[in-house]
Amino acid sequence: MQDYNYVWANCFEITLELSCCKYPPTSELQKEWENNRESLLAFIEKVHIGVKGFVKDAVTGVGLDNATIVVAGIAHNITAGK
Repeated sequence: MQDYNYVWANCFEITLELSCCKYPPTSELQKEWENNRESLLAFIEKVHIGVKGFVKDAVTGVGLDNATIVVAGIAHNITAGK
Protein backbone atom coordinates (compact mmCIF):
# COMPACT_ATOMS: atom_id res chain seq x y z
CA MET A 1 0.00 0.00 0.00
CA GLN A 2 2.89 2.39 0.63
CA ASP A 3 3.82 2.70 -3.05
CA TYR A 4 0.19 2.94 -4.17
CA ASN A 5 -0.63 5.67 -1.64
CA TYR A 6 2.48 7.67 -2.55
CA VAL A 7 1.73 7.62 -6.28
CA TRP A 8 -2.07 7.86 -6.28
CA ALA A 9 -3.13 9.45 -2.97
CA ASN A 10 -0.26 11.90 -2.25
CA CYS A 11 0.23 10.07 1.03
CA PHE A 12 3.67 9.04 2.24
CA GLU A 13 3.54 6.04 4.57
CA ILE A 14 6.44 4.37 6.32
CA THR A 15 7.03 1.21 8.30
CA LEU A 16 9.39 1.35 11.27
CA GLU A 17 11.13 -1.83 12.39
CA LEU A 18 12.40 -1.40 15.93
CA SER A 19 13.99 -4.80 16.31
CA CYS A 20 14.67 -7.93 14.30
CA CYS A 21 12.09 -9.75 16.41
CA LYS A 22 8.57 -9.40 14.99
CA TYR A 23 6.89 -10.21 18.32
CA PRO A 24 9.25 -9.26 21.17
CA PRO A 25 8.31 -10.54 24.62
CA THR A 26 6.42 -8.09 26.81
CA SER A 27 9.38 -8.01 29.18
CA GLU A 28 11.55 -6.44 26.42
CA LEU A 29 9.16 -3.71 25.25
CA GLN A 30 10.41 -1.12 27.75
CA LYS A 31 14.00 -1.73 26.58
CA GLU A 32 12.97 -1.35 22.92
CA TRP A 33 11.26 1.95 23.76
CA GLU A 34 14.35 3.22 25.58
CA ASN A 35 16.64 2.13 22.71
CA ASN A 36 14.53 3.94 20.09
CA ARG A 37 12.88 6.81 21.97
CA GLU A 38 15.18 9.64 20.87
CA SER A 39 15.21 8.53 17.23
CA LEU A 40 11.42 8.27 17.13
CA LEU A 41 10.95 11.69 18.71
CA ALA A 42 13.47 13.25 16.28
CA PHE A 43 11.56 11.68 13.38
CA ILE A 44 8.23 13.03 14.66
CA GLU A 45 9.75 16.52 14.88
CA LYS A 46 10.76 16.34 11.19
CA VAL A 47 7.52 15.08 9.64
CA HIS A 48 6.15 18.55 8.89
CA ILE A 49 9.20 19.80 6.98
CA GLY A 50 8.16 20.75 3.48
CA VAL A 51 5.34 22.65 1.87
CA LYS A 52 1.71 22.37 2.83
CA GLY A 53 -1.32 24.49 2.21
CA PHE A 54 -4.05 25.22 -0.29
CA VAL A 55 -3.86 25.82 -4.05
CA LYS A 56 -5.96 28.89 -4.87
CA ASP A 57 -6.61 31.05 -7.91
CA ALA A 58 -4.40 34.16 -7.66
CA VAL A 59 -7.24 36.52 -8.65
CA THR A 60 -10.39 35.07 -7.13
CA GLY A 61 -8.90 33.13 -4.20
CA VAL A 62 -11.08 30.14 -5.07
CA GLY A 63 -9.55 26.73 -4.39
CA LEU A 64 -8.29 24.87 -7.47
CA ASP A 65 -9.21 21.18 -7.69
CA ASN A 66 -6.77 18.80 -9.37
CA ALA A 67 -4.05 21.43 -9.82
CA THR A 68 -0.66 19.90 -10.65
CA ILE A 69 2.19 21.09 -8.44
CA VAL A 70 5.62 20.82 -10.07
CA VAL A 71 8.91 21.41 -8.26
CA ALA A 72 12.09 21.76 -10.30
CA GLY A 73 14.51 18.94 -9.56
CA ILE A 74 11.88 16.56 -8.13
CA ALA A 75 10.56 13.98 -10.57
CA HIS A 76 7.26 13.41 -8.77
CA ASN A 77 4.46 15.91 -9.33
CA ILE A 78 1.62 16.26 -6.84
CA THR A 79 -2.00 16.82 -7.77
CA ALA A 80 -4.06 18.90 -5.36
CA GLY A 81 -7.26 17.45 -3.99
CA LYS A 82 -10.57 19.26 -3.47
